[in-house]
Amino acid sequence: SYSRSQRRRYGEMSVPVSGQAIPYWRLSGFYFFYFALLGSWLPYWSLYLEHLGYGASAIGLLAAVVMLTKVLAPSLWSWVASFTGRRMSVIRWGAALATISFSAVFFRTDWLWLLCVVAAYSFFWNAVLAQFEVVTLGHLGSRYSRYSQIRVWGSVGFVLAVVGLGWLIDWTHIQYLPIYLLTLLLGILLSSLSVSEQSEARAVEHESRGKGSVWPLLRRPEIIAFFVSCFLLQVTHGPYYTFFSLYLEDLGYSTRWIGIIWSLGVIAEIGLFMVMHHFMRWFSLRQLLLISLAAAVLRWVLTAEYAHIWPVLVFAQLLHAATFGSYHAVAVEFVRRRFGSHQGQGMALYSGLSFGAGGATGALLAGVFWSQYPQGTFWGAAVVAILATLIAWFAMPDKAMRDLNAPESRYDEVV
Repeated sequence: SYSRSQRRRYGEMSVPVSGQAIPYWRLSGFYFFYFALLGSWLPYWSLYLEHLGYGASAIGLLAAVVMLTKVLAPSLWSWVASFTGRRMSVIRWGAALATISFSAVFFRTDWLWLLCVVAAYSFFWNAVLAQFEVVTLGHLGSRYSRYSQIRVWGSVGFVLAVVGLGWLIDWTHIQYLPIYLLTLLLGILLSSLSVSEQSEARAVEHESRGKGSVWPLLRRPEIIAFFVSCFLLQVTHGPYYTFFSLYLEDLGYSTRWIGIIWSLGVIAEIGLFMVMHHFMRWFSLRQLLLISLAAAVLRWVLTAEYAHIWPVLVFAQLLHAATFGSYHAVAVEFVRRRFGSHQGQGMALYSGLSFGAGGATGALLAGVFWSQYPQGTFWGAAVVAILATLIAWFAMPDKAMRDLNAPESRYDEVV
């Protein structure tokens, strides 16, 4: 439906999907900047707060606020997007308001002011990803196998940001972190402007065709178990996302090496995303989820006891390919299969209950116990991961992981 010159101009792939070409680079660009911001925030925000003189409890609370906004924001903005039928407009407004809100960090740095700034910024920033996931799936049509190939650019952005910023901070100073974060927020906003409303209309149209409420789905045992397992897995990441950089700093690692160590896990994640369509063909969703949860148990035990031994730390970081990469791909596919025409609401609930409520709970608990026993927080994460594994094992049989009223995954397509 587009000429070759038009596809070149708008950055679209040459392979048509459902009669239209995939805007591969425009979709990938959004993921790149979004996760580059995450790669700048997670490793270095706690170091920036420490530079300002804040202790573990204050840092934990500020980290929890970012994740708590994920509980409400995705569902609220999903409703707005479904009601208006203009999902990309919602994403653009979210990106713009996040940029404006974060700019207030340059005026003051007292704790209450930072709490308000972070709450406002994260409320808008956390709203956009779940909706953009729906936009991406709408663009892909029946070619779900290409999701990982687009999402992988988010991992690339994360790696480049976390490594590059580590070198940059070593060369300059951690006090300039807000400038770097604001630059990436502008990148998210600009990339969102490149995706047209018309292109994503299919996702909205598909969702609007759904009949009935999403609530009957939420009473199904396997869906309850899925959300509980996702919640618990993100609880286990609380100490990691909030205090891992401080943990490594206390063990004698430099800022440069902290950035490299953070990047290793995401590099492994990139490799997994590139071959995930094969794993989706070889293994069931249940098997992949159980592998991800079991890997989390091993990862947090190794981090607690052997982080001072760098080869063991490297191996533990490579397990991020399972504890996030395969887990997230499975979760997105599970929501697609089980929620059908309610994908937007399903994705918002997944984001809110796992990355939001789960991440906030993990950050708060880590902030309480960190100053007394840093290693113990990672041991606690391992125990919670065991609980998540047992719930998935007993409450999510293979037949419950499939939607018998919808076509199977297209991850088995030749890419």
